[in-house]
Amino acid sequence: MNAIITVVGKDKVGIIAGICVALEKINVNILDISQTVMQNMFTMNMLVDIKESNVSYPEIVEALDKEGDRLGVSIRIQREDIFDAMHKI
Repeated sequence: MNAIITVVGKDKVGIIAGICVALEKINVNILDISQTVMQNMFTMNMLVDIKESNVSYPEIVEALDKEGDRLGVSIRIQREDIFDAMHKI
């Protein structure tokens, strides 16, 4: 199962590294990543594979919430099937 992760916050060193390490710890694989900085605001979207994760979906959410708090950014995750259903016309 895939999920979409969205990250937004003030740009600073270590955001991508911190999120990647957090995902590695719970065995979540990054399939695709796009990031940009717009006037000192960092934005990133990731497509990740969560089917081999060693924790439950709520624990993935909790791990990302904790890492977002540590980094001072907002991290949101949504399962791809729900994301797709919400964006169909």
